[in-house]
Parts: sequence; C-alpha cells; structure tokens
Amino acid sequence: MTTPAGSGFGFGSVSWWGLSPALDLQAEGPPVDPDSQVDKEHGTPELDVLLLGSVDGRHLLRTLARAALWPRRRFNFFVLESNLEAVARHMLIFSLALEDPEKMGLQERSEAFLEVWGNALLRAQVGAVVRAQADRLAHLVPEPECLAEQLPWLSLSALKFRERDALEAVFRFWAGGEKGPEAFPMSRLWDSRLRQYLGSRYDARRGVSDWDLHMKLHDRGAQVIHIREFRRWRDTGVAFERRDSSAYHVPNRTLASGRLLSHRGERVAARGYWGDIATGPFVAFGIEADDQSLLRTSNGKPVKTAGDITLRNVTALFREVSAWRRPRATQGPPKEAQRVGEGAPEPHAAPESFIIHFLPLGSAQTLHHKGCYKGRFQLLYLACGMVHLLSPELGACVAPGGRMIVELARYLVDLRPEQLQEFSARVGELARAAGFVPQPGAAPSETFARFCKSGDSPPGGADPTADCGTPPPEALVPPSERLVPRLKELAPPPEPFDRPPETQGSVLELLALPQESLPPPPASQTPKPESLTPPPETESPMSQF
Repeated sequence: MTTPAGSGFGFGSVSWWGLSPALDLQAEGPPVDPDSQVDKEHGTPELDVLLLGSVDGRHLLRTLARAALWPRRRFNFFVLESNLEAVARHMLIFSLALEDPEKMGLQERSEAFLEVWGNALLRAQVGAVVRAQADRLAHLVPEPECLAEQLPWLSLSALKFRERDALEAVFRFWAGGEKGPEAFPMSRLWDSRLRQYLGSRYDARRGVSDWDLHMKLHDRGAQVIHIREFRRWRDTGVAFERRDSSAYHVPNRTLASGRLLSHRGERVAARGYWGDIATGPFVAFGIEADDQSLLRTSNGKPVKTAGDITLRNVTALFREVSAWRRPRATQGPPKEAQRVGEGAPEPHAAPESFIIHFLPLGSAQTLHHKGCYKGRFQLLYLACGMVHLLSPELGACVAPGGRMIVELARYLVDLRPEQLQEFSARVGELARAAGFVPQPGAAPSETFARFCKSGDSPPGGADPTADCGTPPPEALVPPSERLVPRLKELAPPPEPFDRPPETQGSVLELLALPQESLPPPPASQTPKPESLTPPPETESPMSQF
C-alpha cells in the first residue's frame, strides 16, 4: 500500500523540531509600556509568553540572543507540550545551550546540539554528553531545592507529581537505564516507519526525495536545502553530518516516545519513533540568516547548504546568549567592572532574567480558571500541530491588545496547496472564535498567521487601535540596532494510559480528512504488528474538526 499524497502521515504524531524559522518574540509582542508590566521585585518590565508546541526552544533561544539589542526586560516563558519527552528535550537543549564555556567550548556545544536535536544517530562523544546531562537532570528533577540552585532559569513547580516522576524516568532511560542499542534500535525503527510511509514507492525512495525537495520545499522557499543532505536524512535520519558517516552509530534516545496500541482487545504501550520523516529539521535554523552572505548563490545555486547555515546560526545564537548572560558591567569601563567585581549589584542581564515555566499536560483548556494566568500573557504562540487547542478558553489567557502567532503548515510536504489554504482559513476561523482579529498592517506571510486580541484596553493602558496595529518599520528594529551596527556573527512512555487530550496528530485532522494509524514498532518491541491497531482513545482531538 502506498501512502496517498496529501495524507499528512509524514508529520507523525509527535513533533521533535519546528517547521518554521526561529522568531524574536520581543519583536512580535505588543509595544512595551515602561510604566506597566513591571516586576515589583526587580523594577523591570516583563514579557509573559505562552507557547504551545514550540518543542525545540528555537524561539526562546532567538529571543534571548537578541535581548541585548532591546531595553532591559525580564522574560517569563510558559511552555505547554503534548508529551513529557518534549519537556525533557527542552531541558536538555537549554542545559547544552547554557553550559559553562569552561566545561564545553562553543563549537563543541553547537555540534552536540545539532546532533541531539536533529539526528537519529549520534557520535559516541555526543552520546556520552547526553548520558551525563540526563543523569544530572534525573537527580535534579525530584529535588526542587537543588534544581532551583543549579538551574535558576527552570521552573517545574506547575507540573503534577506524577509528571515529575515520569520526567525522571525519561531522563533515566536517556542516561542508559536500559543498556545496549536494542533498547531503542533507531535504525530499524526509522526504516520500518519509512517503509510504511512510502509503501510501494520504497524502492524508488531516492526519486521521491528528489520530488519532495525540488517540487515542494524549494518551491515554498527552502532552496538552500541540498539534495544530498535531504536524501541522507530521509534514508538514515542523520540530518547534520559534520564528521565521517561511520562515526554516527549511537541511537538518539531523546527521539523515543510511546504510543498505546491495541493487541487482542488490550491496550499495549510501545516505544518507537513517531516523529517527522517527511520535512526534516532544516527549516528551524537553516533557511534564514542574519548574515546574508550565507544565502549567496552562484550560477543560481546556493553556495551554502542548510546544514552549514544551521551550524552558523546556532553557533551565533549560543555566542550571543552567553554574552547577554555575562555581567554587563564587565563589558563597560574598567572602574564599573571593578565595582561589580567588588560585590556591587550587576546592572543588567543576569541568569535569572528569564525563567522557563513548564505547564501540566492537558491544561490548555483550564488555564483561564486560575487567576494567575487569566489575561496575563502579552503573546501567545501556537505550533501548527496544536492549532486544535485554540479556543475562547485559551484566548481568555491573553491580555486585551495582546498578540498571537500561529505557525502555518507551509513546510509540510504532504499537503497540497489547496490543503494549505484550507488550513490557513480554518486557523482564521478559530482565531475569530477565540476573540482575535488579524493584526492590521502585518506583512503577508505563508509561514505565520498574526493576530491581536480584541478588547477594550491593551496591556499597559495604551490605545487599543494603536496596539493592534503594526509599528512603522523602524520601530520593529531593536533600539540598539538603530544606534550601533548589526551584531555579526527522550524514553519509556511516561504514564501511557493517561495520554493528555492534546496529543499532537496530523495537521490534516484539523480539516476533517480521514487518517489511518501510524505503523507500530518492530516485533522485537511489541506483539505482531499486524495484530496491533491504535484504539480510539489514541486519536488526536483534531479529528473533532
């Protein structure tokens, strides 16, 4: 059987990387009023952002990297994911990004990040880094005091106790609680998934890869993705190969997740790879760049590949985040730096200048019941796989005049152009029902849909009509950029029988198209595949649309 075109099966039921370029959330949020949204303890304006399905932290990293170009501000990122493995990956990614430069150099961190984030197979050195970080996090999760001391930028206080226990189990699996590659045979799982996806086209998979790249991704703006790297990722799951191919042989356990399958009338938990096998991790950091020389072409062909651009962008992000988190006074006059060294308070960005709060699974429709969340957020972000959660209840968490960004399905190669248009139209309908209106003056985009919250008064008491509008072009440029030159440059399925209702599924389910179940894992992990079918409870709630 061949997977029909437009089915959306390649998206998978779990998302591990973003399908849109990274955003600076400060540039997307409403204009800040210095007299409002001030943290009373630190006397600093705050930006509260709610992100649903951001999965890889790219928007957060981009925002922190650009923070030095804006007036000082404290960030509160509230992240809600569809599974605990995604939460664990967030924690691991930021642990790598914020690692002490004395322990791990910039280049080493950047390459390790790319492998953990986007490769199905790792080098032995990177596998050791993952095990060490996972073991550390496994010990910190059940110890809130130690966690707050060592990772002050992280808050798990909103998670339920059983979710914290399951999160610890995820890290212990990553740390090697189950020894040997057979605990998660990634190469076999990837090939099994690919065979089910392509069906009778499997023997012609090279031609399928060429068609999807040139006729879909390139036509939609991702011309820098090279056929060699795309074909290699489709065949093996290795997107970023900076060394000899034989060095990549350690299964990336952070891509493991669980599903409930039906076997002879009983529900069986199975571990496997249920993520993207169609688009790849090239879009998030690999198709746009601040340094335009990376996008240069020669004879109509890009000079750099998406892998090269991704490495340069990630390295620049890590460098800028590290510089922003260092005491600003040390970059100023010697006398000021000496005062800081003598114990004077650090005047600018400190490690606690941002906090990532993880919210309980399945809480999207109940957040507005808590006074601390209702009308709090100046910015709401939804990934394309979480659009079905957009509702008036979720909209109640956004302050009047606040902004909302919805990731569209532009880079899902399974979708036809007419299906992309239907998806965008459906997003507009859900946004209006939730109390949002299109952001006036926003530049047309096929990647993101931008809205603002209708209401009597925007955050900070500014004029609502002015707040919903788009500032003039110069206002969108960070203040520092107008004064100075541009800067250059996871696990055993936790609580599988309590799967949260917003588990991510195919985007096509939002359009009420039929969808079959994804393939079960190999027989070595579960009973015979032909006897397993997902029960109704495992279907995504998107199907209600």
